[in-house]
Amino acid sequence: MTEDRKSARLSAEELKETIADLASEDGTLPPERELVEEFGITRSRLRRILAEMREDNLIPPARVGRRNFRETNPQVQNLVRLANPTDVIELRLIIEPQLARLAALKASSLEAERIVKAANSQKEESYGAPDLAFHLEIASATRNTLARELYRILRQVGGDARVRLPDRAPPCPDRRRKRDAEHLKIARAIAARDPDLAQECMRQHLLAVRAVIFDRMSPDFSAGTSTAAE
Repeated sequence: MTEDRKSARLSAEELKETIADLASEDGTLPPERELVEEFGITRSRLRRILAEMREDNLIPPARVGRRNFRETNPQVQNLVRLANPTDVIELRLIIEPQLARLAALKASSLEAERIVKAANSQKEESYGAPDLAFHLEIASATRNTLARELYRILRQVGGDARVRLPDRAPPCPDRRRKRDAEHLKIARAIAARDPDLAQECMRQHLLAVRAVIFDRMSPDFSAGTSTAAE
């Protein structure tokens, strides 16, 4: 199939959604050459899509040399030095219920659909990346650029190897199912334009995340492979 015929089947929003799904926890993507071949689009169109996603904070800025954004951003580095897992989840409990509330009030129909779709992860996916994608969808749907940027920085700090806690290896399937169910409750409340319910569902979800973090901090916890947040 020619590039024109293949690319015509993918809208810009579909491409952005697929690229976001491919991104790792820190926003790192496969090489442009692989993405061009995967999507059957021109390099110029790919670069336009990536530029729009970076402008909207859907992925971090382009890598500089061989160092990723988190390694070259002194603001994030300074916060990482100050942070610990308890600080991160406490701040998330303050911020994210309000983000969910704003999203319920301000999200477009398309944004609400994206949030609902992002609520369910696939078992072949990594544990952390779908979670980050879901919460970033909500932050973006608030239509508050400053709040979205501050939240993105918070998650970068929380996902740093010097801050995050060791996880089970592999992650507990039951916890993944519960997390996705919690995400879906939040997403449905946002889609239903119910700010009070969205706020409360997010609060309950983050309380569950906090319980998992406290469990990992227990001396009896057996460390496995490190992963990002719930």
